[in-house]
Amino acid sequence: MGHYGSIGASGGISMRRSLAVLSALLALFVLPAAAQQPGTLISAEPMQATPAGVQAWKILYWTSNGNGQRFQVTGIVAAPMEAIPPRPRRVIAWTHGAWGVAEKCAPSLSSNFFEYSAGMDAVRAGYVVVAPDYIGLASPTMHPFLVGPDTANAVLDAVRAAREIPGAAGGRSFAVWGESQGGHAALWTAMSARSYAPDLTLVGTAAAAPPTDLAANLREGSDKNARALLLSFALHSWSTLYGFPQDGITNRTNQGIIRRLAENNCVAFNKKPKLGTILGILTIARATRTKDIAKIEPFGSFARANSVDPARVPGPLLIAQSSKDTIVAPAVTRKFAKAVCRRGTPMRWIDMAGDHGSSAKDSAQETIGWITARFDGTPPPNDCRRI
Repeated sequence: MGHYGSIGASGGISMRRSLAVLSALLALFVLPAAAQQPGTLISAEPMQATPAGVQAWKILYWTSNGNGQRFQVTGIVAAPMEAIPPRPRRVIAWTHGAWGVAEKCAPSLSSNFFEYSAGMDAVRAGYVVVAPDYIGLASPTMHPFLVGPDTANAVLDAVRAAREIPGAAGGRSFAVWGESQGGHAALWTAMSARSYAPDLTLVGTAAAAPPTDLAANLREGSDKNARALLLSFALHSWSTLYGFPQDGITNRTNQGIIRRLAENNCVAFNKKPKLGTILGILTIARATRTKDIAKIEPFGSFARANSVDPARVPGPLLIAQSSKDTIVAPAVTRKFAKAVCRRGTPMRWIDMAGDHGSSAKDSAQETIGWITARFDGTPPPNDCRRI
């Protein structure tokens, strides 16, 4: 009896030890999962080279793609170089245009970041500006180029992560403003905000030269060389991520050129492309001039799924579009705007006459003023009658 009792006691101790070890092991698995929660800030490294009156941090944070897979991603958060105010600062998520799809093309890696990020102008107006790189730029996975849900998640999680930086003092309320690819990102962020990030409050959405109907945008831009490069980015990204075969679009030789264009080239803002890049673009432009991805599966279905549904975009909304844009066809943007207006959504429409690359810069003053009025609670203007 005593013998069995001693076995029982030692068994109890052994059992408790086993449970303690098991609990410790479980804690090891549980803690990282909690730490990997989308929107969690991993690190914020103060930046040295910033414009006068601006403090900024390079951030690393967690996000998830449309399938729930977790990623560590990067970005920049900028705020006024002032004492922390008694109330949280207003926040703008700046969604960048196309810089490329290769890891090295991240805006946060560029020495020209502040010069070529029009959204940073808002810091001078007292805003915290959160500028995500998106998934796959400055991080080792393929960038989901023009993939709506993945991009929107990265934007919303960047706003969440920025709130963990005490010096930024960002609040829960934010506006989103983007240019070109970032205009698409801004509109998708607006569509996703309420369901993905109910802890945040979106006050308004501004999009300069946004791709909305992706197949139409890749088909109707009047600059055939720019179209060829952007199509190369899209084909390389989508075929790498999802295994889409390109055989219905180009032959194997041209698929190799598409891969090299996408892997080796970032959009150059202040220098001419190399000869090999020019020849590659000309080859792809010629090879795809009669191709319409809307009619080639699975690219057509994927382009439709990641286009912007005008019925799902909440207001208030601002769209800035140049009538001389050779990359995002003005007619495609206007058609989208009219569809949004038919839903009764209030829209500010800004007509411009500059080139595509200056869309956000040319409309910055008016856009920041419009965003400020949204934070102030002023009724939004509506230009739908004149679009």
